[in-house]
Amino acid sequence: MYAGLQELGVANGEDLKETLTNCTEPLKAIEQFQTENGVLLPSLQSALPFLDLHGTPRLEFHQSVFDELREKLLERVSAIALEGKVEERYKKLEDLLEKSFSLVKMPSIQPVVMCVMKHLPKVPEKKLKLVMADKDLYKACAVEVKRQIWQDNQALFGDEVSPLLKQYILEKENILFSNDISVLHNFFSPSPKTRRQGEVVQKLTQMIGKNVKLYDMVLQFLRTLFLRTRNVHYCTLRAELLMSLHDLDISEICTVDPCHKFTWCLDACIREKFVDNKRARELQGFLDGVKKGQEQVLGDLSMILCDPFAINTLALSTIRHLQDLVGQDTLPRESPDLLLLLRMLSLGQGAWDMIDSQVFKEPKMEAELITKFLPMLMSFVVDDHTFNVDQKLPSEEKGPIPYPSTIPEAFTKFLQENRIACEIGLYYILHITKQRNKNAFLRLLPALVETFSDLAFSDIFLHLLTGNLTLLGDEFALEEFCTSLFDGFFLTACSRKENVHRHVLRLLLHLHHKVAPAKLESLQKALEPTKQSGEAVKELYNQLTEKLELRKPSPAEVTETPSMELPLPTVPTPASR
Repeated sequence: MYAGLQELGVANGEDLKETLTNCTEPLKAIEQFQTENGVLLPSLQSALPFLDLHGTPRLEFHQSVFDELREKLLERVSAIALEGKVEERYKKLEDLLEKSFSLVKMPSIQPVVMCVMKHLPKVPEKKLKLVMADKDLYKACAVEVKRQIWQDNQALFGDEVSPLLKQYILEKENILFSNDISVLHNFFSPSPKTRRQGEVVQKLTQMIGKNVKLYDMVLQFLRTLFLRTRNVHYCTLRAELLMSLHDLDISEICTVDPCHKFTWCLDACIREKFVDNKRARELQGFLDGVKKGQEQVLGDLSMILCDPFAINTLALSTIRHLQDLVGQDTLPRESPDLLLLLRMLSLGQGAWDMIDSQVFKEPKMEAELITKFLPMLMSFVVDDHTFNVDQKLPSEEKGPIPYPSTIPEAFTKFLQENRIACEIGLYYILHITKQRNKNAFLRLLPALVETFSDLAFSDIFLHLLTGNLTLLGDEFALEEFCTSLFDGFFLTACSRKENVHRHVLRLLLHLHHKVAPAKLESLQKALEPTKQSGEAVKELYNQLTEKLELRKPSPAEVTETPSMELPLPTVPTPASR
């Protein structure tokens, strides 16, 4: 409590204790101690007895004066940090720190010492080490001081950042597994600006401030974790962090990050969920502008393009371009905008391989993706148009055209072997589901059982698919639809992939009332958790079981209702005459 006072020649409690121990007249000793160490203001001495008359303890008075002086001192320190020449003001603060630092462990004075350190752009190394060595001091110091400690202590900074990164990943996963299934409010609904107002991004932004070294450290953490886990949410955080610093106009960092302008342009596309012609030209300019010897920037650009929000925007734009090309009778290879979208998708999907191998080259695009796969998708669009037009014709003009039920073998092969084809194929299936196109959905569904790296069973795709399937709610009453969807797709992976198990249970929690009772019963048995199942699966299954129990008719309703007909009274037959 009195730490450091002796070093400044100020008497403390220990001095008073010693005085009282060795004196013959304690009252006189106390009076003398009060005179020597009280507020040295002559006019005050006559006023103090007046406070005694009002029963105000001297401690309360001195504490009040002390608090007032401390507030004035804090204000003065903040004012010094802004006035005069830079060298002069920092010299004053350094002198003040030198005089006051010995009191840093004294709780009542500590805020003043911390305030002085906060306003110093460079706190002396010796004092930083003393703060770092004391847990309580480290905890109490301002983030401005901590930045100076962190920039030379990567491990300590990592300890501070690590819980935030874990929290960020957990928040993303909670959204993907949310029980609120909706086509209107899904994982990709929040705007980029709304997302970066999140707690983790804001805390990281504050921790970094204008410190380029700390920013580089965070980026290195994100790259390392992305390589270790392949979790694409780290790519989202990389882009959100840069744009959060952009929002605050932190030019010290934005001007040195070579991805800044590219990310800014892509952020505008993500906001619109579409890459228009003008922005496509800008993005292409950035990619083409990577100079020889600076290829390493492709690693960062690929990570930014690997952000699920970027992939979502690029894939949606690709599907829209393909539909436009059908109307224009144009082949995919003749559309520069489409080729650029594919180039960016390819760069984003190749992020992990590029950063892992440290070979910074744009991945080569397979010609068959453009010459065979995309025309095949366009033929599916034509099939839909043909079938819809045929359905609208008068019955006498209708041709016997059933909806195509088979899919080309090449389509399934592309989804299994080509990552970009698989991503675009999955987004096309999401598109037709959102259009409530049951026929097209059931036709292409079998191709999803085996896909590149099991992309069809990834959380993001299943999150979007379950949301879009709510639009086909009435179809769940049909045996054929449920068999194709559950037995033919979902249940093929439930036993080996717990995330699929969770998504199916989410879907049934939302749509169980639409499913035929017999089918629902068989699904309930098939989805029963095993001993190895995680807590999340068991919790969802219990929620589903409770909902189904509530829907069951009560025993009173099941028992046969008594007949409302009254028995006819027996009438005696008239006696024969």
